[in-house]
Amino acid sequence: MEPSRAVTSDLKTTPYWWDAAPRPHLPESALPQQVDVAVIGSGCTGLTAALMLARAGRNVAVLEAGDPGQGASSRATGVLGRALKHSFSAILRDEGEASAKRAYGAARTAFDFILDLIAREQIDCDLKICGRFMGANSPAHYDAMARDLEAKHRHLGDAFKMVSRAEQHREIASDFFHGGGVIPDHRQLHPGKYQLGLMNRAREAGAQIHGQTEVTGVRREAEGFALQTPRGIVRAQHVVAATNGYTGAATPYLQRRAVPIDAYMVATEPMAPERLKDLLPNGRTFHDYTINASYGVPSPYEPRLLFGGLTGERPTDLPGKAAALHSKMLAFFPQLADVRFSHIWTGRCAGTFDLYPHIGEQEGLFYGLGFCFGSGLPIGTWFGDVIARRILGAKDATTAFDDLDFTTRFFYWGRPWFMPLVMRYYRWVDRRGF
Repeated sequence: MEPSRAVTSDLKTTPYWWDAAPRPHLPESALPQQVDVAVIGSGCTGLTAALMLARAGRNVAVLEAGDPGQGASSRATGVLGRALKHSFSAILRDEGEASAKRAYGAARTAFDFILDLIAREQIDCDLKICGRFMGANSPAHYDAMARDLEAKHRHLGDAFKMVSRAEQHREIASDFFHGGGVIPDHRQLHPGKYQLGLMNRAREAGAQIHGQTEVTGVRREAEGFALQTPRGIVRAQHVVAATNGYTGAATPYLQRRAVPIDAYMVATEPMAPERLKDLLPNGRTFHDYTINASYGVPSPYEPRLLFGGLTGERPTDLPGKAAALHSKMLAFFPQLADVRFSHIWTGRCAGTFDLYPHIGEQEGLFYGLGFCFGSGLPIGTWFGDVIARRILGAKDATTAFDDLDFTTRFFYWGRPWFMPLVMRYYRWVDRRGF
């Protein structure tokens, strides 16, 4: 399809979420010469760490390369679940019951933590229980999904139900799928409002937020660190790297281990409320059951469908990406052929070579990143709290991901030249089925 037929004449290339939660302009203030903790990045990980540390009386400065809150945390799908890139069944098969329960127990802890944080801090972010529908692309996908959900129910108690192909119109007005599974207690929130809420709470607690302050170098010193920025040097006793997909040369150890991955989302123009209700009768978020998934989210406050996919493609030609996503959407919903997109944007997450999130300390520098797309909001938020408690000396600030080897590859030095090949392989695997 020609891009002009897929999009409105006033197409926006900023996130739809920013319409209701515009990025704030924070007046420039002088950089501190010395702080207790310098946090690199103003997403959910960095802001949660800053909030907890400032509440504990530490002098905290958050340093953001661009405008505060312009990164992936405010561009995300807004879906809250308990997922990891490795399925529960795969970990159970390859590493045993204890490892599977430990990893997915951590995902549960992160899910519970973000819900508690939102309630405790009274963050207005359109949080609601919506559930998730996972559509099977083939009968083999349906069987594999059923086995995995049943294993999680048996070992973890997670509720689910399977929906046959004959019954799937109760969940989604699509003939594309071969049935699917429903996880009824997954949540949805407005990521733009959530990020702003976290930032406001951190500032109220006393954390300083400095935009347009890119950290270009981090140097270890006898009593802490010196962070180089274009606006001057900031010295800190502790540093938290919360940069995920935007990790750069300032932290070379992390840059070689966090692989930036772009994902794309579009928002339809407003449609009649009953039309969106017909598409998703229960208002659930949804995705297919492939490695390189396509996914959809009903807007929490307008009759629009937000649709995403093309993960791993290079961030060029956004109108062209919109046309490709329009074709993908029509594969699910051919009845939307007349609906155009008003927004398209990209958000940058980070993968790791073992497909697990990682948290740790490297020569005194704390980090939490590598959420591998799909778990960044809950796990990223929880990691920020864990990091803060570790800096404060808590003995119980442990996670299931503490002892993982954070490996890289000899061919990777920060430029993900291989991602088109990886995504091509994933598409081949998806076509073949499991």
